[in-house]
Amino acid sequence: MSENKKGRILVIDDDEGVRKVVAEALKSEGYLVDTASNGKEAVEKSRTNFYNLALIDIRLPDMEGTKLLTSMKETTPEMIKIILTGYPALQNAIDVVNKGAHGYLVKPINMDELLRTVEQHLKKQSEMKQYSQERVAEFVETRFKELQTEERDTPKTTKKE
Repeated sequence: MSENKKGRILVIDDDEGVRKVVAEALKSEGYLVDTASNGKEAVEKSRTNFYNLALIDIRLPDMEGTKLLTSMKETTPEMIKIILTGYPALQNAIDVVNKGAHGYLVKPINMDELLRTVEQHLKKQSEMKQYSQERVAEFVETRFKELQTEERDTPKTTKKE
């Protein structure tokens, strides 16, 4: 499977070491990976590039990860957003999910768990996209039949001479 078929991922973390380790682990699995060191850079990249998924540090130098969730929802609503945090508390998990995160991973990051989580979310995203495409195709086919039937059943008007 080519890199683009596997998925495009944006890793957002102010810690260069975390960015590099996570990016390399994802690249080794065949993902196309881009990185950002702060929220502003992440928003700019998400405006000009498509990403299937973003891994977002909850504490960035220029904004909270939860604020970035909202900003990125506006640029790419269908992007999966997973928060990375070193502050594991139930309330934090509830807050990030309520603000639009699809998942929550605790630092230090367990790479097996990260890769499994990314794969599961991208698989679900792919299935939803396939389902949506099938629904659109069904709608078009049904609407086409309706229009054909309406046209056939509409009485033809003839000119009176």
